[in-house]
Amino acid sequence: MPERRTVALVTLGCARNEVDSEELAGRLEADGWQLVEDAEAADVAVVNTCGFVEAAKKDSVDALLEANDLKAQGRTQAVVAVGCMAERYGKELAEALPEADGVLGFDDYADISDRLQTILGGGIHASHTPRDRRKLLPISPAERQDSAVALPGHAQEPAAAPADLPDGLAPASGPRAPLRRRLGTSPVASVKLASGCDRRCSFCAIPSFRGSFISRRPSDVLQETRWLAGQGVKEIMLVSENNTSYGKDLGDIRLLETLLPELAEVDGIERVRVSYLQPAEMRPGLIDVLTSTPKVAPYFDLSFQHSAPGVLRAMRRFGDTDRFLGLLEQIRAKAPEAGVRSNFIVGFPGESEADVAELERFLTGARLDAIGVFGYSDEDGTEAAGYEGKFPEEEVAERLARVSRLAEELVSQRADERVGETVEVLVESVDEEEGAVGRAAHQAPETDGQILFTSGADLTPGRMVVAKVVGTEGVDLVAEPLHLIEEAGR
Repeated sequence: MPERRTVALVTLGCARNEVDSEELAGRLEADGWQLVEDAEAADVAVVNTCGFVEAAKKDSVDALLEANDLKAQGRTQAVVAVGCMAERYGKELAEALPEADGVLGFDDYADISDRLQTILGGGIHASHTPRDRRKLLPISPAERQDSAVALPGHAQEPAAAPADLPDGLAPASGPRAPLRRRLGTSPVASVKLASGCDRRCSFCAIPSFRGSFISRRPSDVLQETRWLAGQGVKEIMLVSENNTSYGKDLGDIRLLETLLPELAEVDGIERVRVSYLQPAEMRPGLIDVLTSTPKVAPYFDLSFQHSAPGVLRAMRRFGDTDRFLGLLEQIRAKAPEAGVRSNFIVGFPGESEADVAELERFLTGARLDAIGVFGYSDEDGTEAAGYEGKFPEEEVAERLARVSRLAEELVSQRADERVGETVEVLVESVDEEEGAVGRAAHQAPETDGQILFTSGADLTPGRMVVAKVVGTEGVDLVAEPLHLIEEAGR
């Protein structure tokens, strides 16, 4: 028997990229590839790039160059770029980075095995010419009709997996839900609700290369969640470019409100978390479900971006400080301990000192658990790149440092407010040196703080624990375990 070809996936960027990598891994393993964790042990290193902001692009290029260095040291024969940066720049990236043996776009994913075999064999797969995917019809009329028909009573049992799939490989669950292979052992996994975005924020290029908003069928989301639960996953995080739009292309903008309780009832799942919510699209019914459904985290990842009305209009967004504070009041009236996080851009073209002060007023009154602050920079192909009134880099950096200092102080204060709370914590890791670490309902992986347990006795990854917050370490909370939650009889 010939030795199986090996492949390693190096993933950068957001949780959506992590899901993409696991879907690529599933396709490759189903076609006979052996997945390895380290790129140096792989025949092919596939780097799933991020193309969102300049810093992410630099990280992606660095990862490709590091993988290329392995070709002179050991087994690695080829380095291939996939993901958002590869899709967004295509031939341009291939010409600028000859170290990459292949630059593959999203349309290549269905044939990823053939593409890698061609590249390993010395062949060349021509990189695509980037195009604006917003102009393409997202799915065929037949597929759209099929998706709509699947809506009523969509909690059916999943179809049986084909017998010849490798152990641990998720079956395809629909035309837009390919095979998936988990690449880690975390008790948390992301599940895509949709892809693409129909919003036209002036600073964001994502719709141009991710395409128009396409919801997955609820039955596909449920089936994938059941499979993940069978793999030991305890928490799922629903991801897309804009989860508040889920279902609008299927004829039901309130579809998320009906899907969440069904996901929470999946055997083995202990927590369902929703990310990427648009403040302008929040509705009372969605707030009700997020704050009152057992096992659904009262967690609000709200994309505010700014709070000064003039800046928001220039961003092609909606709202203002008082409306945003009113939204937070509605949420906390229903769930006082709800978690809220957001990201903000400072130094946007035309932003005045009064606008910065208005943003600071909002941040001070919002009591957010986590705050990300970014300095504005031009993105290729965006409306804002052509705006006048841009600031020198030094001025953007000064505003970034100023608002970041305030944000750090405010999230520490918010953490202090949580001392004395009783929280349900999902244990994520237990280490002799670092102790036991987990996350409460108000803490999402990667982006927010975490729970540091005072004792790791009897704690194991994947268990839910009731704990009392007794202190803080910056944005992190220190908590004393009280008792384990029995999953079967919560």
